[in-house]
Amino acid sequence: MSLHNKILLGLAAGAVVGGVANAFAAGAPWLEWFAENVAGPAGQIFLRLLLMTVVPLVFASVALGVAGLGDIRKVGRIGGMTLGYFLISTVIGVIIGVVLVNVLDPGSRIDAVTRADLLATYQARAGEIQERPVTFGVQTLVNIVPRNPLRAAVDMDMLAVIFVSLIFGGALTLIPTERARPMIAVLEALGDVVIKIVELAMALAPYGVFALVFVVASRFGWHLLEILGMYVVVVLFGLFLHAAVVQSLLVRFLGRMNPLHFWSRIRASMVTAFSTSSSNATLPTNIAVAETQLGIDPKVAGFVLPLGATMNMNGTALYEGVTVLFLAQVFGIDLTVGQQVVVVLLSVLTAVGAAGVPGGSLPLILLVMGAVGVPAEALALILGVDRVLDMCRSTVNVTGDLTAAVFVDRMQASSERERLGAAPTVPGVDR
Repeated sequence: MSLHNKILLGLAAGAVVGGVANAFAAGAPWLEWFAENVAGPAGQIFLRLLLMTVVPLVFASVALGVAGLGDIRKVGRIGGMTLGYFLISTVIGVIIGVVLVNVLDPGSRIDAVTRADLLATYQARAGEIQERPVTFGVQTLVNIVPRNPLRAAVDMDMLAVIFVSLIFGGALTLIPTERARPMIAVLEALGDVVIKIVELAMALAPYGVFALVFVVASRFGWHLLEILGMYVVVVLFGLFLHAAVVQSLLVRFLGRMNPLHFWSRIRASMVTAFSTSSSNATLPTNIAVAETQLGIDPKVAGFVLPLGATMNMNGTALYEGVTVLFLAQVFGIDLTVGQQVVVVLLSVLTAVGAAGVPGGSLPLILLVMGAVGVPAEALALILGVDRVLDMCRSTVNVTGDLTAAVFVDRMQASSERERLGAAPTVPGVDR
């Protein structure tokens, strides 16, 4: 059995076993003990094994990607294409979510009793999220340039880590080749070592995925999906439309790749993203899939995908837009067209600052809510189903990163073809 099928089996088993445990033993001391002392730690160990490789992998991949481009001017051109693609695809995602909320009006289906129960149950957790420090604005741009690169790496401040990697790789292109070659060899060896660690960690993936999903299912069960059914349907339908329709069209017409070929080759990334709820934890798998399954140039994959894991949050932006408008509907707050435009803009901007870890977007949703007058305590209504939806939106974030890599690789290949007068051949790609 292939690894991604084993992971799928572990995911399904965790959901079923956890759901059954919740149905028959919800609140039982032994179940809480098992979740907190066995399943929870096992899942976290697997997740941390992946997360500990992110900083060295990002540094090596981005620096090598920039150095491999040779001409520093190419970095600006490819960076511009990448960021432009991120912006367009994210805006489309938010608009899809906002339109669906306005058409289906899921907030009107939550009655006052259900609302009070949910607020009482998750009020404390909402308060904890509200207390997390959130900064967004000019200072966010300033903080991209770290005072101490090592501190940025320790704090997993990925925007700062990427900035340092870009500067380091660019500097390698500006010194004599014979002086740069030893450092490039070190970075290549670092990348190979990290990938090997990832392969070892992924051997534990079926068990880690089982543990992660079991904890969620055993703690919350599936009854919350019934209570918040229409909200969940709107989020999932929006994510499905964005992935199946928008991303497929972008792959076909901008990336010149057959969407069926694309989706059939990226299953390992999708399963990893869904089970870990983390773009950062999926990054090593994403880079491997891009290079080996999609035939993307390693320099392009190493440049685009780390940027995407930090800045390209299609699914998160869509989720933020849907959530803010849904909560406004529940509390009877009638948002004007202008206020909904503000929601769209802030959802796009704050999604860039969302941490690529489970629940990383929740503090930023509070920013958007505050901007349009939705009370902060309203966030408690959706916390019970957030982890399930987090798994789904993380998957769309990751597939969006891969579509961006396909597009940039195609543009880079076209540029090289014009320069060399020959076209590379990659299965499934029309160039």
